[in-house]
This record gives sequence, C-alpha cells and structure tokens, in this order.
Amino acid sequence: MVRAIRMIYLEGVSPLRSQTMYHAVGYAMKPDTPNTILLVSPNAPYVCIGYHQDLQKEVDVDYCAAHGLPVYRREVGGGAVYLDSGQLFTQWIFHREDLPVSLEDRFRLYIDPIVQTYRALGIDANYRPVNDIHVQGKKIGGTGAAQMGIAEVLVGSLMFTFDKKTMARVLKVASEKMRDKIFESLEAYMTTMTEQLGYLPDRTMVKDLYLQKVSEALDAEIVPGEWTAEEEAMAQELDARFVSEEWLYQKGRLQPPAVKIHEDVYLVESAFKAPGGLIRVVARLHRGRIDDLSFSGDFTLLPAFALGALEQALRGQAATPETLKSRIEEAYQRLQIQSPGMTPSDLATAVLNAVASSPSA
Repeated sequence: MVRAIRMIYLEGVSPLRSQTMYHAVGYAMKPDTPNTILLVSPNAPYVCIGYHQDLQKEVDVDYCAAHGLPVYRREVGGGAVYLDSGQLFTQWIFHREDLPVSLEDRFRLYIDPIVQTYRALGIDANYRPVNDIHVQGKKIGGTGAAQMGIAEVLVGSLMFTFDKKTMARVLKVASEKMRDKIFESLEAYMTTMTEQLGYLPDRTMVKDLYLQKVSEALDAEIVPGEWTAEEEAMAQELDARFVSEEWLYQKGRLQPPAVKIHEDVYLVESAFKAPGGLIRVVARLHRGRIDDLSFSGDFTLLPAFALGALEQALRGQAATPETLKSRIEEAYQRLQIQSPGMTPSDLATAVLNAVASSPSA
C-alpha cells in the first residue's frame, strides 16, 4: 500500500492556475510531501500547448487574441488543446518510488481509475496504449506525463463535454477546408460522457466515484488536504513565467543563423508522424553537416531537458542515417530517455526527411 494521498478539489479556478497548480505542487514537493491528486476545473476557456510544441505552428494566435482565449504552455508533452469547464482535470503529483518505472506502466496505472469510472457510469471505455482512453473507437481523453523537481506528474481529465467547434477553430491550419475536415474528424472520433449517456452526469457524483476507483487501484486512502504556503509561493512564481512571451514562444524556434545563408548553407524543415506523436524538425545544414537543429512536436519525452541534449548531440554531425541514429541512441542510453511511441529511429527519420528537402541532398 502506498502512503496516504492528499486530495485537493477546486472547481472554478482561473485558467492560468488550472495549469500552474500542479506544476507548483511538483516543484515544491519535498521527501515528506504527500502524494497529491488535484481535481481542478477552470472558470473560463483557454488554449494549452505541449511542452515541445512550436506555438506559431500549432495555434491560430490571432484568433485566440481576438476572442479572449489565453494561451499557455505546460511542462507536459502532447498537443495543443482547447480547455474549459466541461473537463475536470485529474492531476497526479507523486513521489517517483510510488509509481511504476516505465512510462507505459505509469500511464496504464493512471488511466485505469478513469476507465473504471466511465465503466461504472455505463460507458464502455478502454485503455488504448500508449496513453489514450477510447469508447468504441472514439477518444474520450488523452493523458500526459512530466517530471518536476523530485515529483512525477501525470495529467488528464474526466470529459463531461467538449467544444469540438472551438477546438477546430483555435488550431493553425493551411485552409478552411482543412479546418472543416478537422471538425468532422473530431465529431467522428471524439466523444464525451454527455454524448455517451445522453445527459450531463452530476459532477460531485462522478468525482466521488473517481476517487473511489483511485483508492482501489492504488490500495491507498484518499485524504482531503490543504494547499500550502510553499505551494502558493511557487504557484505565484510560475504564474509570472507562464504569462511571459519568453516562456510561451521558447520551444521549437531555431535561432537565426550567425552567417549569411548561401550556396553551402540551407535552412530546412520537415515533420514526421511517429506512433507517439508528431515530430517537427528545423535544421541548418552546412556542407552536409548539421550546423543547428531544433525539435518540436506533440510527443512525450522524459526527462524534459533531454530534448535539448538530443539537439546538441546532433550539432556538427554528418547528416547520414548511421551517424544520426548512433548519436541519438547514445543520448537515449546516457540520459535514460523515455519517449513512449517514439524511438531513436523515428527521430533520425525526422531529421533525414528534413535533410532530404535540401537542394544539396
């Protein structure tokens, strides 16, 4: 039996706090801090992008600004998503030793109580590896993971309703025809509790049912707890960082070259869809070598700092399949990188696709 779990239930927090709260618990965690589950719902809609995503490639920033939708970057992987009070976020902030070692097993453990909650409501939900929940082929929620200080974090939601129309609208797409297709796809392949049951279930009942299923899955007591002064201080620091342009725009942006681009220097870009998510690559090539490189995308990769280490490992290297794969595999082993659904070969392929688009290839 794991140690008792603190539970904090907060409906109607600000959009910003619905993200910074679980980060704050993670970064404020000490050896004697209890494992914590936050159940949180925002009081207004917003858009949230994954840690490794490039904001300007994923989100229609102008539309969001015009419609009063704030955009925040979380420290958890995955894709851009529209969020509102139709979801009750389920955020686990646990000590490492109280969770399985592999990410795949962590996701399975985290998802099981959500699946069991849906099933108890009469919804035929199932775990869909690596980190999704499906109902008869339709997605009813995804999950994400991160490391924050000494804490391991898992996040997802109980999906009461979902505004598919706005979700399709906030994404950055090449054409309105593509946007229409996204909405059609969301209609066809996403679902909610309300759609499945034909009515909106009582939130308190669902919350209590979920906590019962968590207690059973972890063989642990769930104890209502308090938000600490240390966590509030950390949240205030994170509030300031999360609204800064430096934080929001930092990922996936290759710095401008220090020298003029000429016949021996090319800036290239490509995207590759691995099972675990989309990998975007921007690279600068100089005479067949990688002069600079940036990864972004909606994948999950831990530890988070390892993405920068992977980029650094490839800088200055010959842009060949053997060299790229070897360097990436070495970094995976050295840093004990976990990236469910994404292998070193996938990253190498993404880079090679970018290289292949160069006129010098």
